[in-house]
Amino acid sequence: MSALQPDHRLRFLQGFLARPKQVGSIIPSSRFLERKVIRSAGIAQARVVVELGPGTGGTTRALLGAMAPDATLLAIEINPRFAELLLRTPDPRLRVEQGSAAGLSAALERHGLARPDAIVSGIPFSTMTREVGAEILRAVHEALAPGGRFVAYQLRDRVEDLGRAVFGRAAVETVLMNVPPMRVYRWVKDAEDRGARLHRA
Repeated sequence: MSALQPDHRLRFLQGFLARPKQVGSIIPSSRFLERKVIRSAGIAQARVVVELGPGTGGTTRALLGAMAPDATLLAIEINPRFAELLLRTPDPRLRVEQGSAAGLSAALERHGLARPDAIVSGIPFSTMTREVGAEILRAVHEALAPGGRFVAYQLRDRVEDLGRAVFGRAAVETVLMNVPPMRVYRWVKDAEDRGARLHRA
């Protein structure tokens, strides 16, 4: 997994200071957190992967490093400066979409991609309203392939609370070797639950 370059670290810090509610942490993810996310999401077996909130691309590069040669990664980033930086990543498997995670299905359609096998999220659900968080999670559930995995790494537990109404209970692990320590939440979309929870949410 490639280390974040010094100029990327500066961009990350600048992004945090400019929009602290859109950036989950002042420090990029550690390699220990990246490995946990990759294993939890089953990235090595996935053919279509979506990353929500990739920031300056540290986790993006880790995902690409674990993906199959014929897999595709769609990175959706709301910060235009971060999105511009991601576009410089020299990997043809990467597609970049500048916009909101709530527009996930439309973004997949624009890029001609099938339903993803794995969706990874680093966006901070604890800093957004419950309504916006719930909208994003419904979009994730709708887009995810049956049997697909949704993994969110978070500092706080807001995503677990909101995700329970959409996906059910999450499997939760804590990665202490990260600054700050992060919780990794994982859901697997039930192949037989074709949105029943969505209508009850």
